[in-house]
Amino acid sequence: MEEVRAKGKNIIFYISLIGFFGIFATTISKNPVLPYFVKSLGAGDQVLGLISAVSPFAGIIFSFPVGVLSDKIGKRLMLIIAALIFLSAPLMYLFITNAWWLIPVRFFHGMATAILGPIASTIIAEAYDNNKGEKLGIYSSATLIGRTLAPLAGGAIIAFCAAQGELFSYRAVYFTAFLISIPVVLCAFLVKTGDTAVKKSIALNEFFISFKYIIGNKMILATALVDLSTYFSFGIFETFAPGYLKTAGYRPEIVGLIFSLQILSIALTKPLFGKLADKIDKRIQIALGLCILGFSVAALPFVTSFASVLTVSMLFGLAMSFSTVATSAYVADVAKKEQLGASMGALSSIMDVGHSTGPLIAGTVITFLSLKAGFFSGFVLALFVVLLFVYFAYPRGTK
Repeated sequence: MEEVRAKGKNIIFYISLIGFFGIFATTISKNPVLPYFVKSLGAGDQVLGLISAVSPFAGIIFSFPVGVLSDKIGKRLMLIIAALIFLSAPLMYLFITNAWWLIPVRFFHGMATAILGPIASTIIAEAYDNNKGEKLGIYSSATLIGRTLAPLAGGAIIAFCAAQGELFSYRAVYFTAFLISIPVVLCAFLVKTGDTAVKKSIALNEFFISFKYIIGNKMILATALVDLSTYFSFGIFETFAPGYLKTAGYRPEIVGLIFSLQILSIALTKPLFGKLADKIDKRIQIALGLCILGFSVAALPFVTSFASVLTVSMLFGLAMSFSTVATSAYVADVAKKEQLGASMGALSSIMDVGHSTGPLIAGTVITFLSLKAGFFSGFVLALFVVLLFVYFAYPRGTK
C-alpha cells in the first residue's frame, strides 16, 4: 500500500513539473517575443496572425488522434514524444531568417502541447481514482503558473540582451526555452504509467472505432461542449477586454494587473475546486460554473469602475476554474477505460475549437452589431450548452 502511495506521489510530481516547464517553454516562445521576432524579419500583421493561429490549430488536429494512440501504444511513449518536441522545437527558431518558416516551426511546437494536454490528464485520471479532481487541479495550476511567469521572464531576457541587438535578444529567449525544456525530457522518462498490453502499431479502423465511441457517448460530447463554450468566452475575454478597458480609461499596466490576478485566481483555486469535485456531484459543479462564467462575460461591457471590473474579471476566472477542473474528472468517470485517452483527446480538441472560434465569431458580431453584443454571444452559447449538458448528463430514470 505504501509503495502504491509513493508511486502516486511521484506521478503527480513529475507530471506537474512537465506541465510547468513545458508550458513555460511554449509560452515564453510566443509571448512577448513572437510578434517582435516576426516584425524584425520584415513580416506584417497578416503574417503574424497566420503564424499565431498555427499553434492552437495543431491542438485541434492532433489531440484526439494522440488520445487514441495513447490507448493503443501507451501513454508513456506519447509523453516522451511530446517531451522531445518540447526540447527540439526551440532550437529551430534559432536558424530562422524568413518569417514564413515560423509557420511549420510553430505548428511543430504546437504539437507538443497538443500531445501533453490529453496524455497528462489521462495519466492522472488513471493513477488517482478517488481524488482525480484534486490531482488534475494541481497539474492545471502548475501549467498556469508556467504560463503566468513565462511572459515576465521573456520580457526580462529581451530587455537584458537588448544591447546585443534585436535578433540576439530574441534568440536568447528561444535558447532559454530550450534549456527550460530539458527537465521536461528528464521527468518524462521518470514517469511510470503502468501501460499494459500496448501495441507496436495501430490500424486505421481503430481511430474510427474511437471516433464512433465519442460521437455515440452523449455525456462525453456534452461535457466537451462545456469546455468549448468556456474557452469560447475566454477567447472573447482575453481578445476584446483589453481594448474595452483602454477606451474606458485604464492604463496598460492596470489592464495587465487585472488579467494577472484573474490567472492567479484560476491557478490558486484549481486544486481546491478539484478536491470539491471529488466529493460532490461533478455535473452540478460543471453546470453552475458555466452559468456564472456566462453571466460574467456578458457583464463586463456594462461595468467601468476598477472595483466592478476586477470583480467581474475575478468571477470569470473563478467560474472557469470551478467548471473546467470538473470536466476532465467527469469524462474520466464516464468514459470506458480503454477509450480514456481518446475521450481526453476529444475534450482537448473541442476545447481548442472554442478557443479559436470565440474571437472570430465575437469579432464579427462586434463589427456588425456592438461590443456588448459580442460579449453577450459568450453568454448565449454558455446558456445553450448548460441546458444541453443538463439534458444529456441527467437522462430520465437516473439520479
